[in-house]
Amino acid sequence: MSVKTASTFRKYHRMIGFFMAGVMMIYASSGVLLIFRTTDFLKFENTAQQQLEPGLAAGDLGKQLRIRDFKVLEESLEVIVFEQGHYNKADGTASVTSKEYPTLVKKLVNLHKATPNSPLFFMNVLFGLGLLFLAISSFIMFVRQAPAFKSGLKFAAVGVVVALVMVIFA
Repeated sequence: MSVKTASTFRKYHRMIGFFMAGVMMIYASSGVLLIFRTTDFLKFENTAQQQLEPGLAAGDLGKQLRIRDFKVLEESLEVIVFEQGHYNKADGTASVTSKEYPTLVKKLVNLHKATPNSPLFFMNVLFGLGLLFLAISSFIMFVRQAPAFKSGLKFAAVGVVVALVMVIFA
């Protein structure tokens, strides 16, 4: 590979790298938040009233409220008490308490959950392609005989092995 080609890749690697550094800070923050998604870290309680049909059975109530792992704690002739609230059978009112992130934190968490139907989908694809370019261009920037290239290959191999071990045994 010529010095000119290596220099060109270095220039693009540097420009895209600085751009991606800003994006990676946001993705890293949202990734750390996702680690704690099963806890109440940064969440606040939000209680909402819903009007449902009167006289629902416990099984139908869970479906109507769309609560995952719905569990009834107590049931009487008038009220069904469940983990997230209660339901009045006579008038059909349900009081449901959920734990939610503040708006900005919720948007950060949803960044990682983007699907093809989300506008963030394109950002996630571009982010992945940008990281792929940075990884590949790292090997094109150096002359193959340079010590930096040879040690870079060793570090890359260790990185692949560590990632594979974590994926397989996690």
